[in-house]
Amino acid sequence: MRVLAVDTSSNTATVAVMEDELLLGEYTINHKKTHSQKIMVMISQLLSDLELTIEDIDVFAAAAGPGSFTGLRIGVETVKALAHASGKQVVGVGTLEALAYNLPYAEHIIVPVMDARKNRVYTASYIWDDGELKEIGEPEGITIEECIDACSNFIDTIFVGDGVMPHKDYIIDRLGENAHFPNVGGLSSASAVAALAMAKAKRGEVSDYISLKPVYLKKSQAEQELEQKFRCTNDGGE
Repeated sequence: MRVLAVDTSSNTATVAVMEDELLLGEYTINHKKTHSQKIMVMISQLLSDLELTIEDIDVFAAAAGPGSFTGLRIGVETVKALAHASGKQVVGVGTLEALAYNLPYAEHIIVPVMDARKNRVYTASYIWDDGELKEIGEPEGITIEECIDACSNFIDTIFVGDGVMPHKDYIIDRLGENAHFPNVGGLSSASAVAALAMAKAKRGEVSDYISLKPVYLKKSQAEQELEQKFRCTNDGGE
């Protein structure tokens, strides 16, 4: 089974192809958020270098969220289009789970932290147990202070994701030596999405392209502004 996976949920654009347990190739760009311009080019180049075509892919996978609203839509819609064109099935993978999966068999609790702006983050917590990555804290959108408050109950915590650097000094100040930061594996990786999608596909957890949708933990900025405008209009009319 071959899986093509895409992750555009953050500043990083990444695509990978996996065949059973073997990673055939992966391209990653962490330079400007121009995913709409780059992701199809990256997919085409990777498939060309692997001497494969879209028809050679059995399952298409996307990092479905949470993350950047625009980024998620680009990745999900790209995968939906490819699956529709080729008549193949799709798998959605949680972005936070994929970030944690980048650190196989880590001894400590893994806390992915994705930047959600305005001092807020998307986060969850995971631990490797008997060779399996298990979720111990479900995904949520909270302030960085609330995130670190929760982590203060852990003995040691590994932080990964694009939300780490903006808050690294604060994390160290609060948690000291109990906070750990990997030298590699700290950003989004399509290979992790592909591996998780492969496992899901082999369990039969696939769907048609219509069913794949982004997973948001909060409303978009445009939706929030529209609601605020609506409230102000109603308040003014009372």
